[in-house]
Amino acid sequence: MKFGLNFFPSFRLSDMSTADYFAQCLRLSERADELGYTSVKTVEHYFYEYGGHSPNPIVFLSAVAARTKRLRPITGAVTPAFNHPVKLAGELAMLDNISNGRLDAGFGRAFIPKEFEVFGVSMEESRERFDQGIEIITRLWTEERVSYEGKFHSFRDVRLMPRPVQKPHPPIWVAALLSEESFRAAGRRGHHLMITPFAGGSIERTRALLQAYREAWREAGHPGQGQLQTAIHCYVAETHGEAIDGFQRHVSGYVEVFSEAVTSWAGHQAAQYAGYEKMVEAIRNLTGDKMIESHTALVGTPEEVAEQLQFQRDMFGEHEPSMQINFGGMSEREAFRTLELFAAHVMPRFNTPAAIWRGL
Repeated sequence: MKFGLNFFPSFRLSDMSTADYFAQCLRLSERADELGYTSVKTVEHYFYEYGGHSPNPIVFLSAVAARTKRLRPITGAVTPAFNHPVKLAGELAMLDNISNGRLDAGFGRAFIPKEFEVFGVSMEESRERFDQGIEIITRLWTEERVSYEGKFHSFRDVRLMPRPVQKPHPPIWVAALLSEESFRAAGRRGHHLMITPFAGGSIERTRALLQAYREAWREAGHPGQGQLQTAIHCYVAETHGEAIDGFQRHVSGYVEVFSEAVTSWAGHQAAQYAGYEKMVEAIRNLTGDKMIESHTALVGTPEEVAEQLQFQRDMFGEHEPSMQINFGGMSEREAFRTLELFAAHVMPRFNTPAAIWRGL
């Protein structure tokens, strides 16, 4: 089983500076590379303390690639609606070269109305822009010269430079949250899937959406069933009480800045984002206890976290947890404790037959 880190900046500048946050993330990445973690992912967001410290994940991931040997940098995700696909294709190919062919390219539609407003993009165009952007980028990566005439972009006789290292191109991942059509579209196109279980309504609904994804994958004739990555908060400590207290303290800060970012949904509706207008209240009511009870966070001692992870594996099937371990302005000591304890006591259990580590 693979395990990754998800650096989603969600903190107040009163907690730490942006420079201090990214310096901490780089130190965690270097140690994660030594400990056998698989990937590092970061996001593209704007304007809010929820993600807004990272308007371009490629910049941070280039620094990660330069400091590590094995970790795969993952854009989680870049947004075609806010970037010209020719420029984005070149930048991602450059990162694939810097990392010597380690890039996983993750794309998302975005979901915060304020971002669309500022970039002058209609939310009703987001799916078309998303699909067209990935189509153009894939063609630029795989064809010698590309001409394109589309609704949003038109160009002739473009030869992309640089070319990606990986052939035919870096693996493509897409982010999906609530829309069944997003899950089915990813399956039809043979794209790998990034999900956020705590934002999916319930773990049962997330499981149903994954079934829709895998059905679409099979119906399209793709081999296997696609790869799955979950974005999930993780807090591990030596004792149960310390883990619960630390998680609740920091996740409250995460929820607070998340709530601020989705306030632009108030009074706003978009046909392509059915149900998102209800997100504001749902996020405001989110608590650490609810995340633990709904099995959408990994919190506790190493033994407890291993059991929680096995539950998610049973629900979702094989997947890679992409774990947030330094959310809400957390101290470096706490983040490194989770990193080390998880690597020492949880990861080995998923490379060992379950009957052995459960003591059966």
